[in-house]
Amino acid sequence: MHPTYKNGEYLMANKVTYRIKDPERGDVVIFKYSDTQDFIKRIIGLPGDTVMLKDGQLYINNKRLDESNYLSDSVYTNGGDFLKEGESKVIPEGEYFVCGDNRPHSSDSRTFGSVEKADIKGKAWIVYFPFSEFRVVKHEVYPSM
Repeated sequence: MHPTYKNGEYLMANKVTYRIKDPERGDVVIFKYSDTQDFIKRIIGLPGDTVMLKDGQLYINNKRLDESNYLSDSVYTNGGDFLKEGESKVIPEGEYFVCGDNRPHSSDSRTFGSVEKADIKGKAWIVYFPFSEFRVVKHEVYPSM
């Protein structure tokens, strides 16, 4: 998730939030990727959304997603095994399309597909180590898509 999070940073997740409400676009979540590995990614697509990759940009329901708050204008979002350039996918009910902020080097939904809500462990909350980097995690808020 670099540059938003750096290697070696430790963070705490809120595991209660998603028992009360559903994840939202822009939330940074920790989810079970495999039996031995968790990933941290940003929610881009919600259940029922159509996600499309066109000219290195993500589109949600035919509207370009403005990611300028956390991605440089020079970042080109490549396709993967699941979502290729020029393709669109409808996100199934109960699933979420997630992407890492380090797009050129991120293994995310473009490669492995959407993530089931049951696999989401929590919402990133606080970066607590190193102490010099202590902060409350900022989650993006997007206009209605």
